[in-house]
Amino acid sequence: MRLLIVGTGGMANSHAQAFTKIEGVEMVGAVDVDPARAKAFADKHGIAATFTSLDEAIAWGKFDAATNVTPDKAHHPTTLALIAAGKHVLCEKPLAENYAKAAEMAEAAERSGLVTMVNLTYRNVAPLQKARAMVLAGEVGKLRHLEASYLQSWLVSKAWGDWATESQWLWRLSTKHGSNGVLGDVGIHILDFAGYGAGTDAARVFARLKTFDKAPDNRIGEYDLDANDSFVMTAEFGNGAMGVVHASRWATGHLNELRLRLHGDKGALEVVHTPDGSTLRACLGADVETATWRDVDAGTVATNYERFVAAVRKGKTEEPGFRHAANLQKVLDLAMVTEAERRELPV
Repeated sequence: MRLLIVGTGGMANSHAQAFTKIEGVEMVGAVDVDPARAKAFADKHGIAATFTSLDEAIAWGKFDAATNVTPDKAHHPTTLALIAAGKHVLCEKPLAENYAKAAEMAEAAERSGLVTMVNLTYRNVAPLQKARAMVLAGEVGKLRHLEASYLQSWLVSKAWGDWATESQWLWRLSTKHGSNGVLGDVGIHILDFAGYGAGTDAARVFARLKTFDKAPDNRIGEYDLDANDSFVMTAEFGNGAMGVVHASRWATGHLNELRLRLHGDKGALEVVHTPDGSTLRACLGADVETATWRDVDAGTVATNYERFVAAVRKGKTEEPGFRHAANLQKVLDLAMVTEAERRELPV
């Protein structure tokens, strides 16, 4: 499979490193509006061709599929162009800035018959996959309550770099640069983490969003720091379970932690994912009486990158697909409405 990488920022390196390990995949081109950045990226990863526009790359055409690692606001036009050109696409999350655009992308993907997937990276977490299988097998009984959190600390530490001086972080804090804040950036991850692990989707939501002061007049250079930094959401899920979902970039002491707790009428599960690894614990059977938790071996799972390549070879899309990502975006959009109107809304 000949692969084009669209966008050569920080996350593109993760894509390149992952695809390099997959037998039969050849990265043949890289696209970036900054020619110097495109060349540096291509040199680093042994890519022969570079382009400063997607139109140039499509006119060239010597690729079968593309991985779209552009900024959020560019996902919609670039992905539609790739689909129109008959190319399979793995798109970074979120699929688009809003549900209307995401739904348009899903419809285009479905009409095309091409393989189109979204890189919801935490599907790569084996304990999450195992937890879902256990829930669907009825091991925790009827799900009654869930708690899900995504905690980052890059606004209170320099572990990921100096956000106040680096554009790769500043755009994420500015709505005019295409950011929907922590809700749009990692909210989609934790909603997918929660819903996928629980084997259900949100049916009703209510959210509160908060933007904290970060600089004089909340502005640094061209960046207005007005995107939300934290959100807290209550939700009722399709299977009747109640839940709390929250995320923050002010979570001191947590570099990048996702946590999911699933409570059923027969047992409970807890998934924790951090940069140091992932764990799954269960409280089942007789252990429920003593609240005893035991580690569960989750094994290993294929990555999204591996599954995308396999899907292209089979000619059939696998989850997470564009329609699923669009539905997640619908929940995020509604969350913003509930904040403005201070009322719960159905999905």
